[in-house]
Amino acid sequence: AMNTPIQGTGADILKLAMIEVDKALKAHHLKSQMILQVHDELIFDVFEDELEEVMSLVKEKMENCIKMDVPLIVEGNYAKNWCELK
Repeated sequence: AMNTPIQGTGADILKLAMIEVDKALKAHHLKSQMILQVHDELIFDVFEDELEEVMSLVKEKMENCIKMDVPLIVEGNYAKNWCELK
């Protein structure tokens, strides 16, 4: 019962981040797409020539989707397939 508000708030923050990331991808006319959410992670299908821009944009939007006293820290990683992803 004590974990419910924390998990629920985390899920709500991630949904807000997803909205902001989607808006930003469209605003920058990027071909890359957000394709999946897994718990607190977002998975993207990214064109190689957009990789750096998408990673920077996603990090910025996720870290700043909501104002909190404690900063939200986002880490990103990429690979050509799930097997190579660490």
